[in-house]
Amino acid sequence: MEQFQIETAQNVSIDQNTAHLGDRMLAYIIDSFVILVYTILMIWLLLALDVDFADMWALYLLLSLPAFLYYVLLETLTDGKTVGKNLMHIRVVKLDGSKPNFASYFVRWILRIIDVSLSSGGVAVLTILIRGKGQRVGDIAAGTTVISERKKIFLKDTLLRELPQDYVPKFPQVTVFKDREMQTIKELYDTARINGDHQIIVSLSDKIKEVAEIVTDLKPMEFVDIAIKDYNYYTQQL
Repeated sequence: MEQFQIETAQNVSIDQNTAHLGDRMLAYIIDSFVILVYTILMIWLLLALDVDFADMWALYLLLSLPAFLYYVLLETLTDGKTVGKNLMHIRVVKLDGSKPNFASYFVRWILRIIDVSLSSGGVAVLTILIRGKGQRVGDIAAGTTVISERKKIFLKDTLLRELPQDYVPKFPQVTVFKDREMQTIKELYDTARINGDHQIIVSLSDKIKEVAEIVTDLKPMEFVDIAIKDYNYYTQQL
């Protein structure tokens, strides 16, 4: 999974992760299955109607349009997603940060002939691996790529904190908080510490003392840090 930056019109850089090739292939398999099921049901319906053979071809062409236009229709109507992409949490986006329009999706769809149909997906896979930024030929022409909407979670972003083996907790009262509440406290504390916003840390300290009914002479920054560690200690013992 490669990370790249999207530079928006407002000169704001947004980090994005390109969709993993395996996710794109699974999405393709799922979409192909959806198209196949639709086609089988359509043929079954035509046979069940017992219409004239000449009319059947006309109906077949009409009813097969959704399957034929599957990718361009769904990506246009559902913000760059198909059934497979939605299940794999991936989406088509523009590299310049703007929202893809119908023309972008249409170019990708037309060039599927080269990327997928004529080469059995070989050109798409090769281009994605060589080009970078998760682009197949259709993406290069349309100025798009496919990103993963799964967020990378690092240990520092979670409630968990590494504690030494001999850690001794001081405030068992902190267990009155719920995980969600302590996560919010930790996020506010970490941000305030980085930004040097002592007032927020003081407010957090006062709130923790009030809710948990704790009395201590520890300085606010030290107290909040210990409270977070203590919560980790007690919840990890469960």
